[in-house]
Amino acid sequence: MALKVELRPHERIIVGNCVITNTDQRARLLIDGDNVPILRERDILTPETADTPAKLVYLAVQLMYISPDPQTQHGTYFNLVRDIVTAIPSAWPIIEEINNHIMSGDLYRALKDARKLIAYEAKLREQFEAAHPKGEGDVSSAA
Repeated sequence: MALKVELRPHERIIVGNCVITNTDQRARLLIDGDNVPILRERDILTPETADTPAKLVYLAVQLMYISPDPQTQHGTYFNLVRDIVTAIPSAWPIIEEINNHIMSGDLYRALKDARKLIAYEAKLREQFEAAHPKGEGDVSSAA
């Protein structure tokens, strides 16, 4: 079954190891193929935009997904995951799902679960920031 993709003007998409950039008009593509990695621009992270530990995990999984040899990213991925679990043990259930998908070769689902990790990290950051407003307890604000 073909995948239907609609692209906005100038939107990019990765299909296999090719980056396709749309022209100045909306376009509809039908992509047919087996095990071809496809990523829309909104789902792509770059090293510059991967600015949190969970986003770095997503980036590692993304690189596995689009790579002809995903195992080249395993070392990086598992080091990042170890650091996250050490800092946030409650993230383990999400990471376990990602790991299971990676080990079974379902990298697209691993990528989707890595998005859940990013959302969980953001939720924890929001909770922390709400409980610790900037300036509260700051030595520089006591002067």
